[in-house]
Amino acid sequence: MATENPLHQFTIERLIPIHIGGVDASFTNAALVMTIAVVLITAFVVVSTRRAALVPGRWQSVSEMLYEFVADMVDKNAGHGGEAYIPYSYTFTSQIIVTFALALTVFIGVTLIGIALHGVRFLTLFVPAGVPKVLLLLLVPIEVLSYFIRPFTLAIRLFANMMAGHTMLAIFATFVTALGIAGILPLAVDVALIWLELLVAVLQAYVFAILTCLYLADALHLH
Repeated sequence: MATENPLHQFTIERLIPIHIGGVDASFTNAALVMTIAVVLITAFVVVSTRRAALVPGRWQSVSEMLYEFVADMVDKNAGHGGEAYIPYSYTFTSQIIVTFALALTVFIGVTLIGIALHGVRFLTLFVPAGVPKVLLLLLVPIEVLSYFIRPFTLAIRLFANMMAGHTMLAIFATFVTALGIAGILPLAVDVALIWLELLVAVLQAYVFAILTCLYLADALHLH
């Protein structure tokens, strides 16, 4: 049965079938969750700042704290000039195609910014400073390879953590229903895992944002 499979929750289901030529552009359950997230976050920001005051109220304070947290993170990790590249997007991160799309967007954007700012000098990013020339034959290919695997490491890290946590929640949930009254223990474990999963989600979002800032710093300053 589908309810016994902890991976069933990750199935992409078409809610509104849309086909453009040979491309399946259907509106899915994943797209619905992303839309809800964007609408809720946008509504919160708009409502909390609609009557902005010099002395902020409770909700305006929360909104400003969240913005300042992101702005401060970008300033410290991407350095001067990074503020202009603060992203304004949210995603449903238990689907690897979504995390890879985000990571690829970061990779392409950072690369284009680096080339636009520095031109051919951007290639010096792959040449470690102060290294004997004889070692460059070994180190430059390693630097190039490490640069091009960035979108894969970004995508897999975020996807794997989200999928693993949700799968664990589903597994313990099946124990609850299967054991009846004795399911109180796995229920308690599931409740604890929900809080752990929330913590992991916040940390993974933070790690993704920090790495994006560091990659942007490389493009801006050629560290």
